[in-house]
Formats: sequence, C-alpha cells, structure tokens
Amino acid sequence: MKKRTGIWPLLILAVLLMGSAGAFAQPETGEDKTLSPYFFVKSDDPELDQLPLKSTSAHARISGVIADVAVTQVYQNEGKRPIEAIYIFPASTRAAVYSMKMTIGERTLIAKIAKREDARREYEEAKQSGKSASLLEQQRPNVFQMNVANILPGDVIHVEMKYTELLVPTDAIYEFIYPTVVGPRYSNHETHPQDNWLANPYLQQGELPADPFDMKVDLVAGMPVQHIICPSHKVAVKYDGPTSASITLDPSEKNGANRDFILKYRLAGDRIENGLLLYKGAEENFFLLMLQPPKRPADKEILPREYIFIVDVSGSMHGFPLDMSKKLLKDLIGNLTAGDKFNVLLFAGASSLLSEESVAASPDNIQSALTLIERQRGGGGTELLPALKRAFGIPRPEGFSRTIVIATDGYVAVEEKAFDLI
Repeated sequence: MKKRTGIWPLLILAVLLMGSAGAFAQPETGEDKTLSPYFFVKSDDPELDQLPLKSTSAHARISGVIADVAVTQVYQNEGKRPIEAIYIFPASTRAAVYSMKMTIGERTLIAKIAKREDARREYEEAKQSGKSASLLEQQRPNVFQMNVANILPGDVIHVEMKYTELLVPTDAIYEFIYPTVVGPRYSNHETHPQDNWLANPYLQQGELPADPFDMKVDLVAGMPVQHIICPSHKVAVKYDGPTSASITLDPSEKNGANRDFILKYRLAGDRIENGLLLYKGAEENFFLLMLQPPKRPADKEILPREYIFIVDVSGSMHGFPLDMSKKLLKDLIGNLTAGDKFNVLLFAGASSLLSEESVAASPDNIQSALTLIERQRGGGGTELLPALKRAFGIPRPEGFSRTIVIATDGYVAVEEKAFDLI
C-alpha cells in the first residue's frame, strides 16, 4: 500500500440485512418505472463540489444456480476541495457481498467486514482525522448506501464489489437480474430518519444516464440450455456448447443503465436431466450437482415409496410436543397411497417397531399404526442413536425409494454423532 503525506487510507465494509419496517412496493401509477442510481455530495455548494459517475460495468458468472457478480464503478472529484459523498446504488435482493476494493489514485484499499456499529464508528474516526475512508451499508434489501470521505480534488476512484446470488427457477425459467436503477419506494409508514433516501432523485422514463454501462454474462448451466432471452436490452448470445453461453451487450446499449438488466433462460429436455460442475480450490475441492426434473414425470417414472417414521416418545415429549407429533403423523400416514409401504419405530430409552419389515399402506395397517401412536403418553430417556441404527437396519424392499421421517423435540446431546450416522 502506497502512502501519501498526511493521508492514510482506511476502508470499512459493513453489511446488515435489515427487515423492512413496513410495506414497500413500486408506485402503482405506472410512472417512473425506469430509474437510475445517483450520487449525493455532502456540500453547501453543489456547483463547486462535483463527483460525477464516469462508468459502470458488471460481469456475472453463472455456474448452475449460483451467480457470481463483479461490479466496477468509476467516478472522479471534479471540484476544488476534499469532499464526502453518499452514493446510492442497487444490488441484488438476494445479494451476499463478499468482496469490496477501492482504488483512489495510486492507493488500493481492501475492505474488511465489520458489525454495522463498529464500522460506522471507525469510519467517523477516520474521517475526523483526515484519512480517506469508505463505508458501505445496506439500507434496504436491494439498495446499498456507500459513504466516501475525504475525496481529494482530481481523485479518480475505482470501486469494485463482488457478490453472489442464488437463482431459483419459476415455471422452469431461470431469471438473472442485475438492478441498475434505484427508484422511489412506497411506504405506508412515516419515514424513519435513517430512511430519508426513500425520496431520492431518479431519472424520468426515457432519460439516458450520463455514465456508460457495460454488462457481460458467462453462463455455465451444467445441463443443456434450450432458450436464452434478454427482454430488457439488446444483446449478443454466443453458445459455447450445449451447456454454456456468453452474453454481451450490443454497442447500442452503452447508455442502458436506465433500466434493470434481465436475462432469462430455460433448460432443455422433457426427461429428468442432471449435470455436474467441478471446481478445484487451493485447499479443498467443490462440486455442484444439478438435477432438472420435468414439469410432471410419467407415473411409470415414479418409484414406489417406502416411509420409515421414527417417533420420539420420551419424557420431554409428554404433552404438547407429543400431541403435535400425533397430529403430524396422522396427516402423513393417513395420506399414504395404496402402492406405498411404511413402518413406525417408537423410541425413548428403548425402541419398538410396528413390524420387523415395512408393511403395505392398506387401510387396516394405517389404522393399526395410528392406534399405536395415539396410545403413547411420553416417558423415559431419549436414545436417538440406537433408534436410528435400528431404523437403518430394517430390510429395504427391492425397487422402493426410502424416506425416513424423524419426529422429535431435538432435546439430545448427540447431534454431531447423529449427523455422522445419517
């Protein structure tokens, strides 16, 4: 890290996922749907102190269902004195920020993650002592507020943030959204002093932002990709094989930061598909297994099912906990289908089985199981491990898919051993 006389750099990163204090939604008027990020400079003379955003670029690497997004922003102090600025910029509603780096001139600063209160205190101390400081806080689920102090005249600032996001398909369509805009939000509660950014400035629909925008997506789905579309921007899609593709913005979209970037894709095939992604790390290796079932499998593709119900009837289950277990098991066992098999194992200090082998889900067997469970009152110890071992030892019927359901209050001290056994 390079030094500059009298100025010592400090960067603090604080991320707090806050629950909303009220109901929030976009305005229902249909207006101002295309919004833009903005800078707010703390100054008594905005004409003198200016910190315009020069460019924004984002690179998303989607591996399976995880998007790893790197965002780079460039801005410059074009004023004549040191300033403090607050920059409101959007991030994903499912964002998990894991990296933040700032370059001011020849200085490079790496963020550290701290509790919100500690980060705010260190930031204020650094600002008061004349150090260059930055503070990143999440004020709303998809809006981050970044405070930057002691930005010297002429300073060119590069900010790089990285976050990951889980992609969950809806109706078999995967959607990745990079939010480039922050707009006014509706609240039916009085605005809290810390929420004064709710009334932030924004672009009117159709206005072009002054800063260039670039977006690139590298998609490795792990399974064959059928369709890729970008309804928000004009893009070029280059398939690198059946399971991967590269998506880049068309040059005509250089001012495309006035609307969120939306990418949608669908996986191919009507049958159950699978794919395996491998990653070799410095100290350990990782894999991601992708399974994509069809919308509705044919009946012949569904294996017959066997259910083993392990029920805790120990002393700690007496009363309300056991009553809840009885209700749960009545619903589960009572709704088994004719082709299923099942068994019930009761455990406390010892254990007992409904049958040494699983039985057919006939009306008589279901009624016998429910009667057995209903007679339990709760008493004795909680020997979970012997019960698990006995359940795992029940002969498995050939051609059946086995599911084990454990109903317990969890008041045991052998969690780690139980997980190892499972």
